[in-house]
Amino acid sequence: MDKMANQLAGHLAKFTKPHRGFVLSIDQGTTSTRAMIFDARGQVVSTSQLEHRQIFPQPGWVEHDPEEILRHTRRVMADAIAVADLPSDEIACLGITNQRETTVMWDRTTGKPVYNAIVWQDTRTDKIVNSLDEETKKLFQERTGLPASTYFSGPKIRWILDHVDGVRERAERGELAVGTIDSWLVWELTRRSRRQHGSINKGAKHVTDVTNASRTMLMDLRTQKWDPELCEALGIPMSLLPEIVSSSEVVGAVRRSGPAYGVLISGIMGDQQAATFGQACLRPGEAKNTYGTGNFLLLNTGAEPQTSEHGLITTVAYRLGNQPAVFALEGSIAVTGSLVQWLRDNLGFFHSADDIEELARSVEDNGGCYVVPAFSGLLAPRWRPEARGAIVGLTRYVTKAHIARAALESTAFQTREVVEAMNKDSGVPLKALKVDGGMVPNTLLMQFQADQLGVPVTVSQIAETTALGAAYAAGLSVGFFSGIEEIRLLWRERVTYKPGVSDQERNEAFRQWNRAVERTYDWAEEDSLGQR
Repeated sequence: MDKMANQLAGHLAKFTKPHRGFVLSIDQGTTSTRAMIFDARGQVVSTSQLEHRQIFPQPGWVEHDPEEILRHTRRVMADAIAVADLPSDEIACLGITNQRETTVMWDRTTGKPVYNAIVWQDTRTDKIVNSLDEETKKLFQERTGLPASTYFSGPKIRWILDHVDGVRERAERGELAVGTIDSWLVWELTRRSRRQHGSINKGAKHVTDVTNASRTMLMDLRTQKWDPELCEALGIPMSLLPEIVSSSEVVGAVRRSGPAYGVLISGIMGDQQAATFGQACLRPGEAKNTYGTGNFLLLNTGAEPQTSEHGLITTVAYRLGNQPAVFALEGSIAVTGSLVQWLRDNLGFFHSADDIEELARSVEDNGGCYVVPAFSGLLAPRWRPEARGAIVGLTRYVTKAHIARAALESTAFQTREVVEAMNKDSGVPLKALKVDGGMVPNTLLMQFQADQLGVPVTVSQIAETTALGAAYAAGLSVGFFSGIEEIRLLWRERVTYKPGVSDQERNEAFRQWNRAVERTYDWAEEDSLGQR
């Protein structure tokens, strides 16, 4: 073991030079905002995290307060720097990763949002999506790699334009800007204060990176530019949209006063692409799964976008500077970790999300109970927006412990669905899966996942690889990291779970799961999906 460690150290010495400095990373997620500081070997130096409110104005609607997210971002940045006890000149650069598809529109002069951020889980835009004819839907799929869905940003932009008083007129006059959360944060971090320059938007950068742009239904995957025909199909003025940049380049510097003042913003990635990068899935055929609010499984497919025929998304994995883009197939699952939160907050099953494992372990199996968490429909590979959540197979024998176990199992079952679709698309069965995110410390879930997939499941040493991926992207653009080979060598394994059940046992459980899912179809009426 010591010999292997010495060999690894020798390899790293060729790439990792001594640095006076660290990389700061912002991970703005669906439920919280985190700042992390990493050293030159990708190790965590400090972290700070704050949760933000989840706003549910109507069934199927999910919103966030953009200004609350901004306040929390500034606070966790300051706290992480204070905990690390670092002066700003020790921070080489800043990387940003964000919940994708969540959409913010704001006034270019005042900086004020015109409406709450509409979250990726929100289904209010169903009528907008359904109003597209089949030929137009096919056009979106061919150019963007995405099915026409409430999941993506384009329909959310259209909804704001149509439903917030005066917004369309202001947008057409060029007074407003729109973007995903990365755009909102970069705008705010790069603008100078009114006190400094008399104009609140002085110096503000309106950008998004190619990975986030690929989630809007508005970007042509091959040109990686906004598509005028697609924008017109959704009635979106192109003047609203940010400039598309690569995932790893300097886009500006932090200009608001504080401990990070003057730090270069040099990397932006959507959260799941950042996790793929942080997991060092840098060669075609390598895949990772992130267990967060939802689950997101990405398979690196290389330099050419690969079209899915089994319900997956074609997306940009990353683009480094002026190098060609790397693409991925993705399976997006809406509800996994948020199901645990629902059991905690709505049903009061336990006080802490971590308590679910002990509760689930108190029974030997799910007692015949299956939980299908289709709270806002089903995403990949089924794409059923009208489905709704269900708990099936209930008898008087079932306790909350059985339901807790079934909730964890639902995460593994949904992941298996995506893996099977991915195997069909790629033609090469997945042989191993790297995993990360807030749910991976749950050993019961991880073992059940390996059992259901029938392949080893490996947890990385650093669970929060989303923030790490953003740090790598930022560091590459300023020379803090030398290249992707160094990033590959920095990856560490913590533990691997191996399958431990027979094919018959795992397949029977999966068959029952599919029976449960099919009972959730056609539940929501059309009028309830996009109601105001």
